Amino acid sequence: MIPFRKMHGLGNDFVIVDARPAPLPLTPTRIAALADRNRGIGCDQFITLEPPGEGADVFMRIHNPDGSEAGACGNATRCVAWLLMAETGRDRIVVRTIRGDLPCEKLADGTIRADMGPPLLGWQEVPLSGPMDTAHLPMDLGPVKDPAACSMGNPHATFFVEDLDALDWKALGPVAEHHPLLPQRANIGFAQVLAPDHIRLGIWERGAGPTLACGSGACATLVNTHRRGLTGRRARIDLPGGTLDMEWRVADNHVLMAGPVATAFLGQFDPEAWPA
Repeated sequence: MIPFRKMHGLGNDFVIVDARPAPLPLTPTRIAALADRNRGIGCDQFITLEPPGEGADVFMRIHNPDGSEAGACGNATRCVAWLLMAETGRDRIVVRTIRGDLPCEKLADGTIRADMGPPLLGWQEVPLSGPMDTAHLPMDLGPVKDPAACSMGNPHATFFVEDLDALDWKALGPVAEHHPLLPQRANIGFAQVLAPDHIRLGIWERGAGPTLACGSGACATLVNTHRRGLTGRRARIDLPGGTLDMEWRVADNHVLMAGPVATAFLGQFDPEAWPA
């Protein structure tokens, strides 16, 4: 039996297993079955903790609910940071991912802040299908058009909308995710700027669909709204599951994200009960 912890950041939920002592028999097919909300445990992302090597406290491997591997997940980073802080008794730890090392710290109010690193703004880095201005994509979906794109270790496109409540963004999300301009698909954000320091955001996650929150999506949204002159470099972002406090730091170009995390429950599963 494999023990797991179900955690979430603003309702963006994760199954977390510990493979540091020894590798676990987890294939993409088995992970997809475990992530299924009707027949498995259910989650937005499946997280495996692995030995980090020198210079970090843990390596975090991220899988989408379809079993594919993702490069970044901000809320999962904060959840894993909380786990390692509880394990070590420290208030600062480093989470290693395939994108790089993400320093995290516990703030005075108990929330966890993650340094998600710099955004990648070149068309090859997002990536897009060809050379173009990543601040203005030639993408027209009818009620929305002209998004901006960037990568936070995974690709994001952000549409800017007048009224999020009046938009059926959950129907537009899968169309945008699979748009020809996005050869690796993308996470799609629908951002309503309420003030220069306040944004409402709906998120369609690549491989997962609509989620209550998306940390890397919030990072990309702040970057893209600032690039378009709609906000400053600091903002609170209201997602369906709650609020994240964001900053795109001038000194080193890194994006910082702070918010709460929680454990939903603990359990264990028999890997042989799902197909490999």
